[in-house]
Amino acid sequence: MNELLLGAFGALLVLGAGATILEHDPYKKIISLSVLIGGAIPFIVDRGLIDVATAVALIAPLSTIFILMAVRRAAP
Repeated sequence: MNELLLGAFGALLVLGAGATILEHDPYKKIISLSVLIGGAIPFIVDRGLIDVATAVALIAPLSTIFILMAVRRAAP
């Protein structure tokens, strides 16, 4: 993988993890997890696990939407 892309995706992973740890608002925390997943998918593809990357790319956005709906419903 190109070193520039490697650094960019690594930065997405670190920023997503840091934001997830520091956020207290459930909406922002879920969105930070999505950024983390977006940074992890290229590394999965680089290993040659295209089927796993496809499953993650399909499941992650759907689960984010459902979790956001559940958090919105549970929040006062």
